[in-house]
Amino acid sequence: MGIYRVLYYSTVTVGSGGRITIPQDMRDDLDLQDGDTLTARMEGSETGQKQLTIWKQREG
Repeated sequence: MGIYRVLYYSTVTVGSGGRITIPQDMRDDLDLQDGDTLTARMEGSETGQKQLTIWKQREG
């Protein structure tokens, strides 16, 4: 299992139906294409804080 570090942050706005738009620079860095599948995980702390983590599986 890899250890990840923050590369950069971006602010996104939640739209209709809970939709979010991944900023263009992040889409470019992830090489996201139409039809790609991402995995989303909800994480929580003892204090009730929640975090959404989304990742793209490595190909190959």
